Amino acid sequence: MLEVVCMSDSGKMEIKAILELSPNEELYKLIDFLNKNLKQKDLVFGLAQKDGHMVVTIYET
Repeated sequence: MLEVVCMSDSGKMEIKAILELSPNEELYKLIDFLNKNLKQKDLVFGLAQKDGHMVVTIYET
C-alpha cells in the first residue's frame, strides 16, 4: 500500500516500504543511525509499535 503523508506546507513524504519485525529493544538505535546518515539522500525512517510488533517505515521526502 502506498500513501502520501503531509510533512509540511513545503513538501510531502511518500512511503517507500513498510516492514514488521519482532520486538527488539535496540531497534530504535538502528533507526536513529539510518536517519542521521541517510538524511542527505532524502530518506526518513520511522519506527512504531503495533499489535506486539515493531513497524519500520521508510519515507522519501
